[in-house]
Parts: sequence; C-alpha cells; structure tokens
Amino acid sequence: MKDKIFGVLQRVGRSFMLPIAILPVAGLLLGFGSSFTNETMLEAYGLINVIGPGTIVYAIFEVMSEAGNIIFANLPIIFAMGVAIGMAKKEKEVAALSAVIAFFIMHASISALITINGGTEELLSGATASVCGITSLQMGVFGGIIVGLGVAALHNRFYKIELPQVLSFFGGTRFVPIISALVYTGVGILMFFIWPVIQTGIYAVGNVVLESGYAGTWVYGLMERLLIPFGLHHVFYLPFWQTGLGGTMEVGGQLIEGAQNIFFAQLADPTVEHFAVSATRFMSGKFPLMIFGLPGAALAMYKTAKPEKKKAVSGLLLSAALTSMLTGITEPLEFTFLFVAPVLYGIHCVFAGFAYMLMHICNVGVGMTFSGGVIDLFLFGILQGNAKTNWIWIVIVGIGYFIVYYFLFSFLIKKLDLKTPGRDDSEEVKLYRRSDVEARKNTGGASGSVVKSAEDELSRTICQGLGGKKNISDVDCCATRLRCTVFKPELVDDKLLKSTGASGVVHKGNGVQIIYGPRVTVIKSNLEDYLEKAEERTAKKVTQTIVISSPVTGTAADLSTAPDEAFAAKMMGDGAVVTPEDAVVKAPEDGEVCFVFETKHAIGFLTDSGISLLLHMGIDTVKLNGEGFKVFVENGQKVKKGEPLMELDLAYLKAHTPSITSPILCTELEDNQKIRLLKEGHIQAGEGLFAIDLYE
Repeated sequence: MKDKIFGVLQRVGRSFMLPIAILPVAGLLLGFGSSFTNETMLEAYGLINVIGPGTIVYAIFEVMSEAGNIIFANLPIIFAMGVAIGMAKKEKEVAALSAVIAFFIMHASISALITINGGTEELLSGATASVCGITSLQMGVFGGIIVGLGVAALHNRFYKIELPQVLSFFGGTRFVPIISALVYTGVGILMFFIWPVIQTGIYAVGNVVLESGYAGTWVYGLMERLLIPFGLHHVFYLPFWQTGLGGTMEVGGQLIEGAQNIFFAQLADPTVEHFAVSATRFMSGKFPLMIFGLPGAALAMYKTAKPEKKKAVSGLLLSAALTSMLTGITEPLEFTFLFVAPVLYGIHCVFAGFAYMLMHICNVGVGMTFSGGVIDLFLFGILQGNAKTNWIWIVIVGIGYFIVYYFLFSFLIKKLDLKTPGRDDSEEVKLYRRSDVEARKNTGGASGSVVKSAEDELSRTICQGLGGKKNISDVDCCATRLRCTVFKPELVDDKLLKSTGASGVVHKGNGVQIIYGPRVTVIKSNLEDYLEKAEERTAKKVTQTIVISSPVTGTAADLSTAPDEAFAAKMMGDGAVVTPEDAVVKAPEDGEVCFVFETKHAIGFLTDSGISLLLHMGIDTVKLNGEGFKVFVENGQKVKKGEPLMELDLAYLKAHTPSITSPILCTELEDNQKIRLLKEGHIQAGEGLFAIDLYE
C-alpha cells in the first residue's frame, strides 16, 4: 500500500511540473514590467524622465506586466490542463481539452447554485472569486488540481472504450470530454456544498502554520529538502505557495490566497511598502542556500579530492555550482554527494531549515518564480530595493553559509573519509577510450549517422536499464529527473542506468527516478520517440533478414553479457559476443576489410550485403599495442567468408587482458533494422551468430 501511495504521489508531483515550468517566464515578465512601471522606483533611480509614463518603453513594460500577471490570475485552469496532461498515459491532448471543458462546467455549475441560493451576499466575505469571468467559489489551484486529477482518471479509464454500433461515433477519445462534462456537472454541485467546509479547514491549518513562528519556518525548510530524494517536494511546497495553507491577504482590494500569489499580487501593486514576510517565509530561505551554501560545499569537495583527480572533478562541480547559483536548480549538486555521503545531505537539510528561519527572523521579503538563484534575487530583491525586501540579509547570511558549508564539509569529508567525487580510486574507470571513438569515425560511415544514432543509443540503454520496453508502464519527467513507472522493479539495472550519465537512481515501489539534471526534458522526449519507434517496428513485418556468422569458434552470448559497460550498453553498436576457443579469426561473410587498427586488436569489416561490422577481439586489448595478435589482411582487401583475418595468442591475451570475450558489432544500424541473436553457447566459425531483420 505504501508503494502504491508513493507511486501516485510521484505521478502527481511530476504532473505539477508542466504548469510550474511557466512560472519563471511569467515571473520575469511581471518582475520587469511591474518594476519599471512603478513610479516610486523610477524616481528613486532617476529614470522618471527617461522611461516614465508616456514613453514607448513604459508602454512596453506595461504590456509585459499584464502579460505576466494574466498567468498568475489564471493558474487554476492552467493547473487543470497541466495535471491532466501529466497524469494521462496516452492521447494527452484529449485529456487537456477535456480538462478545460470540465473546469468551465464545474465552475458554471457552482455559479448557478450561488445565484439560486441568493447570490454572493449569502456567502462569507472572500468565499467567492471570479474564475475566468465566472462567479464561483474561491478554490484557487485546488480547483484546477481536482479537475486535472479527476479528468486524467476518467481519461485513462475510458479513452479506448468501445460503444454499441449505433453510438460508436462517440466511442474512444471522443467519449472522454463527454463523460468529463457529465461527471463535473455533478462535482460542481457537490463542491458548492462541501467546499466551504474544506475551505474553513484549509484556513484553519494555514493559521496554525502562520502562527507557528520561526520554528514552523524551520520545519518547512527541513521538510522541503528532505523530500527532494523522493521527488515529493513539489507535492509538499505547492499548497503553501498556491493555496490558503500559505495564508490569505487582501491586496489591491482583492482577497489573495497562497504565499506566491500574495507576493506577485503585491509586486504588481505600487502602493506596497514592504512585501509580506508571512508569505515570503516559504520562499526566501532558498537564496542563501543555493547561491552561497551549496557552492561552498562544491568547493569543499574539490579541495578534498585527490590531487591527480582535481582536474576531472573541477568541471563536474563547477558546472553544478554555477547551475545552483544562477538558476537555483540544485539537484545535480545535491545528488553528487547524496549517494556517496548521505550524512552530508542530512546536515544540508538541517541547515536548509535554518536558512528559511534566518530569512524569516531578518524580515526578508524576497519571493521567487521557481527556485532561488541569482536571477530571481536580482528581479525580486535587488531591483525592488532593500526598503521593500531587506535583500541585503541574503548576502550577509549567505556569506556565512558559504564559509560554514566549506569548512564543515571539508572537515567531515576528511574525518569520515567520505568518498565524494575525486576520493574514490575506482571512480575514474573508463567505459571506453578516445581511440575507440576515433576508430569508429574511421569506419567510413557518415558522421551524421553517428550523431543521429547517439540519441537512440542513449534511449536504448535507458530502456534496457529499465528492464526493456515491456517493463515500462509510464514515462515523464520533472525539472531534473526522468520519472518512470515499471511493472517489475526487480528488472531495473541501476548500474546500467548510471552509465548513461545519471547522477543517481531512486526506487520506491514501481516508481523509478533517474536524475540527469536540467537536460532531462530532452532525454525524456528522445526516450518517448524511441519507445514509439519500437512499437512501430513490432507492428511492422520483416521484409528481409541478413545473417551474420561467427568469425571464430567459441562460446556465443548476448551482447548485454559483455564484461564492459560500453559494449553491454550498446554504445558502440548492437550485435553479440563470442569468447574464442580457437586462435584463428575468419571473415564472417564475403566482404571488404575497411580498416585494421594500428594496435591490431580490432578490424572494421563491410559485408557485400552492406552491413558495417566491428570485430573487437577481447576487452581492453587496445593497451597491448599489437602484442598477442597476428593480422593477415590489410585495409581495402576483399575476402571470402571463412578466409583467415588474424590469429590470436590466446594464452598471452588471457594473461594480460581482463577478458578475451569479443564483441561482434553492427556499427551502423538503420532505424528499420533490429538485431536478433541466433545462437548461444558453443558455436563454430562460419555458423550463424545473429540476424539483422529489416522491417517495412
């Protein structure tokens, strides 16, 4: 039951990311627009005659302000669509349309009941609001989330429904908006009676939080960071930012609920003298943590790395620290030490709570759009002036955080001998060498095809690491994580997933989160394309089959068993492995020797049927510089199947290499070609090793 609950919460959390992703853009528009149309600010900086009222620049900033403000004013319907899209498994565009329909119908139903029961005068002050021009109950983003979750459930249940012949036109995806409209007419009626009770409860909990003082702020900061590894932090902080849990306040004559909504409403109000700390207490604590604290931890990890590894570690930590400082995206840096030194992450969470509490104590009124980087600090702190924000305390406390993080982390890393980056001798093991990559480029294939296949190779490896396409139920992502649901968690290969560049893998029940950092959205899109192509290949017919024979007598096995992650993950191509028992390596098919490596350990081969092969004899044999190999052919030589290509000194190779298992690879497969292993176990040279099926 716990795993199921976690899985649901994980999917809910990631579905929030789509509407949350628009907030930085909306915040930038509103931040610049409101700042440069605030006459008090313009006078303070002596800009009233340059870009004041009546100028073209002022008009542009007014447009920017309204463009940003409209997003925050309509977050409920944006969340309704975003959550529906995020939770729908297929046909997401249908779910989005259905969510909009259900949203309007629910609020229209509530509006009708308000009119029937005497109008807004009969309800408590502040209980109603205008929602897209409809007089309805003040439900905030909760209303959108209720619609998004419900519509997604209806969509996943009914988008493939088959109706009787006479009604078949209304079946399938067309049925989803129909059933959503009917259901949410009832939901609207129900909400009219029960939401006031729920609203009272939310306000009561919100008051408890607001009255909890500095201790409550510390707990909030602690919990927000503690939930990062589980991917549930969005579920935790969003209600404080967007609902009555984060407080309510009258701004510009309107009752606003939710900490972030209060801040941006005040940002657009030129009469505000100081932003409400009761709201920004849920946001401002991130700034000293992300701009100063975590970079201090990064410096500590760099300084404590072994001298010979500092150069390699510096690039990883510098990029992660800059990402944290500029954008406030911290997971790449946090997960750098979370998985190797959990004690540091625990201390980090405690200090995160103190950062929020100190900002509360110092009366800091700086809000944010998404996360606490320099960009948000400049827009919503520095640009607004210290009188309205007390932003200078972020710098003062932040410098202290940098010093504490640097010295404390340095001490603990050395004292406890924590294996942070650059301190583990096994950390620098290479998956493949530069010479191997250069050799692949020299096979004669177009460089464009190599680039084109790189994305598919990464997706293929991720798919394999998740247990194969049939084991994947759902794919989505948040800001930094690929979030997947699988049918059998035991089939997931963490080691293989980490070989794709992931900084960590988190398991909980059927949920798997793979941490890639900000590039995760591209990885997710490529993976979805790859899985879609896999479905197409499965559905299409095989039009041709090309058989590739074993070049050597020995033991054949699947490529995934190769004792090298680069080959096992098919980074160099797909095929099979053979562990030689005979010393002579023979031509697998009629064809041409494209190239012989200078180190003699591998041969590039082009069959007469047009298949590019790489015969890589042994693992890490490139370092032998030709010892143990005797080559009989040269570049450009035509050969017949079964002709000797090289001879192996098996005794020498077994003594001087990790393994003599030899990958036999197709290096340039097309999208409509797929490898099928033909033989496992003992195999004779010239016997079919694997087939290449060509699909329609």
